[in-house]
Amino acid sequence: MLSEERRNAIVSYIDKNGTATVQDLVDVIDASAATIRRDLLMLHNENRIVKVFGGATSLDYKEMSSAEPSVGDKMTLNTREKELIAEYAASLISDDDFVYIDSGTTTLCMINYITNSKAVYVTNGIVHAKRLIERGYSTMIIGGKVKPTTEAVIGSRSVEELARFNFTKSFMGTNGITERAGFTTPDEEEALVKSEAIKHTLQSYVLADHSKFGVVTPVTFANIWDCCIITDTVPDKNYADLTMIKSVSQQ
Repeated sequence: MLSEERRNAIVSYIDKNGTATVQDLVDVIDASAATIRRDLLMLHNENRIVKVFGGATSLDYKEMSSAEPSVGDKMTLNTREKELIAEYAASLISDDDFVYIDSGTTTLCMINYITNSKAVYVTNGIVHAKRLIERGYSTMIIGGKVKPTTEAVIGSRSVEELARFNFTKSFMGTNGITERAGFTTPDEEEALVKSEAIKHTLQSYVLADHSKFGVVTPVTFANIWDCCIITDTVPDKNYADLTMIKSVSQQ
């Protein structure tokens, strides 16, 4: 396939599907990943697609968002749904669990419902650690640099520390969920911390209200089949074919 023909095929595929990962295009176009990445950069510079971390989106793709609301702003959104999700998630903790709790507003709500004082808790959330300590739970916080907007500890040191642990359960936050992009977040460093925690967990749960479905942010930290989803309602029933989902509105 000639270079221009290949690039036209890439644009056609992305326009049809809205988004595409590098691997999607490798499979469809039958070219190497290095070639696809070079093509995406060229097409981005020509304003024919939008290059994002790990792939690309079409120019008119409406579900792509790189915005990162502050913790204060997030706390005011879908509060009832977050409480329902948080309460159910907390009920999953057993006495012998070694638990990772990701930063985020829904995971923060979860701490209010935790009653298990025998489990051990690790977190990268500054406020999360404080609240766990206030409730008298055995708590560790990982080291690294602090991201002001999410009040999360991130960076290479955080990833290195997480690599030493083996969690039985992790409870993760996310900014977006789609079939193709999986679980996404706007910040690459934060994504690396999330990915590392999931990598070292026996069973990972993503806590996400209905507004997170169908949204893509720049960096994928896990495939959709890597984690169970705890949500209030599922906008698209097709997600149930991809991973385990617990909808708390059904309780």
